[in-house]
Amino acid sequence: QVQLVESGGGVVEPGESLRLSCAASGRNAFSINIMGWYRQAPGKGRELVATVTRRDWSDYADSVKGRFTISMDNVKNTVYLQMNSLKPEDTGVYYCGASFFSAMDYWGEGTLVTVSS
Repeated sequence: QVQLVESGGGVVEPGESLRLSCAASGRNAFSINIMGWYRQAPGKGRELVATVTRRDWSDYADSVKGRFTISMDNVKNTVYLQMNSLKPEDTGVYYCGASFFSAMDYWGEGTLVTVSS
């Protein structure tokens, strides 16, 4: 089993930055190969934000490219999402996911990000 605990959400103004963290723990944590962030805006479905592998291969949604950076600490089994130049449309609940092979096998409970003036 794997447990995911997210932190770092909050309320910011447009143009500001936030850093999200998600720590994986449990007996299978070191078997995780991919971690990622997804988000769900009010009234919308969950969408991919970014994913990263233990080999540091990353992928981003077009809407966040150039503004967000995902990284993974392989020793701490922790994934980070540095979010810069935040926009109101970035508002939503951000969920951390972890995968052994492809589709996410585990999810965190989510952390709320609100971008508003």
